[in-house]
Amino acid sequence: MKLFHSPLSPYVRKVMIVAHEMGLVDQIDRVEGTGTPMAPNDEVLAANPVGRIPALVTEDAGTLVDSRVICRYLHAKGGGSMYGAGDDWGILAREALAEGVTDSSLLGAYEFRLRPENLQYQPWVDGQYAKIRRGLKAFNDRIDEMGGDFTIDQVALIAACGHVDFRHGALGWRDDCPALADWIEKMATRPSVAATVPG
Repeated sequence: MKLFHSPLSPYVRKVMIVAHEMGLVDQIDRVEGTGTPMAPNDEVLAANPVGRIPALVTEDAGTLVDSRVICRYLHAKGGGSMYGAGDDWGILAREALAEGVTDSSLLGAYEFRLRPENLQYQPWVDGQYAKIRRGLKAFNDRIDEMGGDFTIDQVALIAACGHVDFRHGALGWRDDCPALADWIEKMATRPSVAATVPG
């Protein structure tokens, strides 16, 4: 398998956590695929017409794009139980909420990193920060749902919080989310999580 990746992408981190959990890391050849919407990576474009990472090239399923699809593929290949029994809508709903936090974290970061200063729009960033805060507060208030087996919603939440910390450290989300902050600290010791810290 060949994975187009960036070590700083939260979506790639999510995929790599699942790869570690499934024991598939040694079967994945990682190829740097960093680019921007204005200057996409040519190799990534050849695999994924919209130019986004991660993109996983497989022998049996063709090229897979989107972290949720790739994680499901790796999970099936590894024979895991990260999606609960059958269609666990709670797990899938929490995964989607965590992905929403990640989306807002990326959109906020793009405004500062990719736009010229004279074109940056602070109300847009403030709106993304508000989404991040609301999303993380929702997890904080329901942290008891994140216990038990290590599931895909937990992977998505770890990736989301990691990206917020990496790109928006001054946001100070832990002050409003102490239960989530404690949970993140505990999860940081898990080998798959420690092996995929961005930076």
